[in-house]
Amino acid sequence: MTSSKRQMRLGAFIMATGHHVAAWRHPASQSDAGLNIDHYRELAQTAERGKFDLVFVADSPAGWERAKDPEALRRSSRGAHFEPVTLWAALSQVTSHIGFVATASTTYEDPYLLARKFASLDYISKGRAAWNVVTTGADVSKNFTIPGHPAHADRYERAEEFVDLVKGLWDSYEDDAFIRDKENGIYLDPDKVHQINHRGKFFTVSGPLNVGRPIQGYPVIVQAGASEPGRELAARTTEMIFTANQTLEDAQEFYSDVKGRLARYGRRPEELLISPGIFPVLGGTEKEAQENYDYIQSLIHPSIAWTILQRHYKGVDLSGYSLDDRAPPLPENTELNKSRLKLVTDLVERNNLTLRQFYLAVAGARGHRTVVGTPEQIADAMQEWFDNGAADAFNIMPPILPTGLTDFVDQVVPILRRRGLFRKDYEGTTLRENLGLARPANSFALARATRTAV
Repeated sequence: MTSSKRQMRLGAFIMATGHHVAAWRHPASQSDAGLNIDHYRELAQTAERGKFDLVFVADSPAGWERAKDPEALRRSSRGAHFEPVTLWAALSQVTSHIGFVATASTTYEDPYLLARKFASLDYISKGRAAWNVVTTGADVSKNFTIPGHPAHADRYERAEEFVDLVKGLWDSYEDDAFIRDKENGIYLDPDKVHQINHRGKFFTVSGPLNVGRPIQGYPVIVQAGASEPGRELAARTTEMIFTANQTLEDAQEFYSDVKGRLARYGRRPEELLISPGIFPVLGGTEKEAQENYDYIQSLIHPSIAWTILQRHYKGVDLSGYSLDDRAPPLPENTELNKSRLKLVTDLVERNNLTLRQFYLAVAGARGHRTVVGTPEQIADAMQEWFDNGAADAFNIMPPILPTGLTDFVDQVVPILRRRGLFRKDYEGTTLRENLGLARPANSFALARATRTAV
């Protein structure tokens, strides 16, 4: 029986061989993971065995840019991996409860096609699909027939219209539009099929969608932006937000700020789940955990270290620095990922890092919280944030895969259960049911009901 106590939600944030930049070199990693379906099948089934709510892969429409240092390109494992919707459609057939969050870009995708493939995924998975809405910070316009990468503000304005449009397309068919009466030869009710006739600043789409309304009404809407426009988009449209915070105080500020914006959109605090990432490095003792962390850090080749640094110092000449010099201020002006820039800037300034300490700090968690310790200490760290207004959920970011996820499921999850913080079994069959999120009403049916009531 499920506890009536507030329950923590868990997601497995999967990064092929693991989140650490050198994970592919670790003896316990699956080095060909990015294109190994058996590897992903094992991970999804492990997460479901642990009763996780969801699995998630980050994604970008970018190709792998050729590094200035050929040695760095030679030693990098992040270039090739599956497209997420295709991957999740396959894995939904070997699981029964866990949800699937796929990243898709509002800057580089088409609303009609995106609405169609996510509605299809929701049917294929029997109600377990989620869309991670991203505006894409990196300039990948050279791979697409558009004039150039849009400015940050323009990307978010486009995203606002994009999300509304996709939701409208998902409402094309009311839930009871399909009659399928064989005896009388009536398949559907035309009065319950709707064109959206959208005419906006960025898009003109008539509809209807050629897929029925998703099982969940809408696939769960997820987002990761933490800039000012990102927070506002989340408050208006998002149901789960992935975030990166280093300290309890920063996490509490973010949690309070975003939850505080919901009321002006007629939403309640429980309608948006906030899920910071955590990079757990486990060991039987503190000493063993630290040794595990030090070992994987030692696998970073110097060419990769400088590539990590140059990625954060775009346009800055670092040739006069050594790794043991203090990290210079990061460039302030960017049209890329503003919230992540602030995160790493705070990390450098708060801890007065050297360049070596900087690249080591972001080589694994990329600015997310790193916790090195025993299973009890990992559970303690999570509970502190969960109990103190900083998190509703956690995105678990295993350093190495598959062992990092298996160890977390086998060693940390039982502790969370003993403390009454995490489920023993799933509450429902859809992702919405397991996250405690309501199924949205069809906007056309709702409008008709309102007219009838008046």
